[in-house]
Amino acid sequence: MNLLSSAPATTSTPAPTALLDHRRRDDPDDWTVLHRQWSGLVHGLARQALGDAREAEDVTQQVFTAAWRGRDGYAPERGSFPAWLVGITRRKVADALAARTRRAQLASAAAGVLTPVAERAGGDPEAALDRLVVGRALERLSEPQRRVLRLAFYQDLTQTQIAHVTGWPLGTVKSHTRRGLDRLRRSLKEEGLAAA
Repeated sequence: MNLLSSAPATTSTPAPTALLDHRRRDDPDDWTVLHRQWSGLVHGLARQALGDAREAEDVTQQVFTAAWRGRDGYAPERGSFPAWLVGITRRKVADALAARTRRAQLASAAAGVLTPVAERAGGDPEAALDRLVVGRALERLSEPQRRVLRLAFYQDLTQTQIAHVTGWPLGTVKSHTRRGLDRLRRSLKEEGLAAA
């Protein structure tokens, strides 16, 4: 099956080249039609590459945002509109995979920071002090950051599961996680609990 021809052909929907004519390029209603017509293709490619429906939704939104912003760069003589969208999708998928790798590295680094504190949590008075310092560092985070980190570390939920529990978009969960871990690490460094 050719994915580029998978969009339904209807007589009432203008061709992408007509919608992207220089006179109509800035009409958001035309872009709504294009989104409706081609978002299935973009989402399908992103989901296949990423293996995650919510992440694919984020990428689909990013693709159409990038297409809207770069609409003046689309030239029908260089290729079809779906092929142009596929090119943007490939770049956004690559960005998403790179971000996933960075998040995994950051989470691993944060786990390394928090693990020594947890290991010392016996009857040791220092362990009690460490727990207080970590608790105080967590309290400095915004409520969404604190909630995401507690769900991740104390309930061992994945970011996709956290998005489901909180009802927040996956991208929002990822942002809160990244910013929360960065801020937590800085706070723990200030307190002398994390390696510099």
